[in-house]
Amino acid sequence: MSTPVRTRAARKSPAERSAEIAEAARVLALEQGLTAVTLRAIAARAGVAPALVAHYQPSMDALVADTFATIVADEIDEVAAFLAARPGPRERLGALLDTLLDGTRDDVTIVWVEAWAMGRRNEALAASVREQMDAWQAVVQGVIEDGAATAGFQTTDAAAAAWQLLGMIDGLNAQALVRWGDASARGSMIHGAVEGMLGLERGALAAHD
Repeated sequence: MSTPVRTRAARKSPAERSAEIAEAARVLALEQGLTAVTLRAIAARAGVAPALVAHYQPSMDALVADTFATIVADEIDEVAAFLAARPGPRERLGALLDTLLDGTRDDVTIVWVEAWAMGRRNEALAASVREQMDAWQAVVQGVIEDGAATAGFQTTDAAAAAWQLLGMIDGLNAQALVRWGDASARGSMIHGAVEGMLGLERGALAAHD
């Protein structure tokens, strides 16, 4: 009986291999959480030896931080484009609350929650978390500033209002992960609070089709 000939895998460039490993880490984080991003798990997902992952990513702390940043930056870009299609600040703020609280982004919420905890011992991740929190704050602050200028939002500190709003969103989403309360109502729960915070009439942020 002849011995079968083993086909050698195609050789990839360093850039291709590095991108493949980064993508495996991203998919793992979204599917299983940031804590799942380990050397062996990435190797298994990418179909390579752990030593190869270590060669291209010698610091797992840095890889976890980069994976977090990639996931969050992608979401920010997606949401910013989604909001830009809305006609005004009221519609944009209402759409922002709806899309962040409707449960379709819980995979990213898990990544956030784990990043806050893991960042206590991973300074690279902590720095990435701070950077992405600032990026989110800038998006929300921009909507609020536009609303104060053109749509009757009442605030003298748009930056503080944005932080308060993000805190409410993060809290409700974290609670929903353990199915505390009525998770399906988290969007409607926050609308009234935000309308009151910004001096808007009840229902001002309701969806308008």
